[in-house]
Amino acid sequence: MTTWPAAICDRNGIRIHYTRTGGDKPPIVLLHGLMTNGLCWTELVRTLEAEYDVIMPDARGHGQSSVPTAGYRYEDHAADLIGLIQALRLPTPVLLGHSMGGMTAAVVANQAPTLLRGLVLADPTFLSPQVQREVWNSDVAEQHRQMLALPLEEVVASARARHPHRSAETLALFARARRQTSLRAFEVLMPPNPDYQQLMRQTDVPTLLVFGDKGVVSAAVAKDLQRLNPALRVEQIQAAGHTLQLDQPERFAAIVLGFLRAI
Repeated sequence: MTTWPAAICDRNGIRIHYTRTGGDKPPIVLLHGLMTNGLCWTELVRTLEAEYDVIMPDARGHGQSSVPTAGYRYEDHAADLIGLIQALRLPTPVLLGHSMGGMTAAVVANQAPTLLRGLVLADPTFLSPQVQREVWNSDVAEQHRQMLALPLEEVVASARARHPHRSAETLALFARARRQTSLRAFEVLMPPNPDYQQLMRQTDVPTLLVFGDKGVVSAAVAKDLQRLNPALRVEQIQAAGHTLQLDQPERFAAIVLGFLRAI
C-alpha cells in the first residue's frame, strides 16, 4: 500500500487531518463523499502525484478529523476547506469533489472563487428538494449505525459481496473509512441543501461536471446546468454509477487529467 505524509491543520475550532503527496507542483485538493475519507482517493492519487501536489483532507466527522457536536452543513464543510487552503497557503488549487465533496467544492467556488484555479465535480449531490427529503427520511443513518457494530472483517466481506471486482486494497480502505465515519456526519443530509442551480449559475472558475449513466446527476440535469452556465464542461461516463471513480477508474482519471492540463 502506498503511504504519503499526513498532518493536522487546526481551523474553525476543529482538527482537520489530511494526507499530502507534496512536491513543487500545482496543488489539487480531493474532497471525498459521505462515509469515506481522504485515503479513499488512493487509486486516483497514484495517477495524479507525478504532476500534482495532491492534498486529501478528511472532512469533519470522517477519518481522523474532529467530530464536533454540531456544524455539519455544507457551509461548515466549505468553511473548513477555505481554512485549510489558507492555512497551507496553497496557490490557487483545483478542487475535485465527489458526492458530498462535490457540493462542498461548489459552495467553496461560490464563496471564495479567487482562491481556486478550477473545479471538478464528480457526481455531486445535486438533488431536488423531494429527493433530499426522501434521503433524509430514509434508513441510511440507521444502516450505518448497524454497520458500526460489525468487526472490520465483516464490513470488508459485505463490500466484497457487493463489489467483487474491486481490489482488496480498495475494499479495505473504504471499509476502514466507513467505520471512521461518525453518525453526526449524516446531518449533512438534512434539507435544504444549497441551491445547486444557483451555485452553478454563479460559478466563474473553470468547471468540469463528470457523472455516470447510473449516478445521481442525470444527462438532463447536466444539460440544464449548461444552459445556466454555458462555460460548464460536461462529461458522462458509461457503465458507471455514483462511485464512477471506482466503476471506471481509467476513464475517470483520463477525463480529470485532460481537464487539469487544459486549464
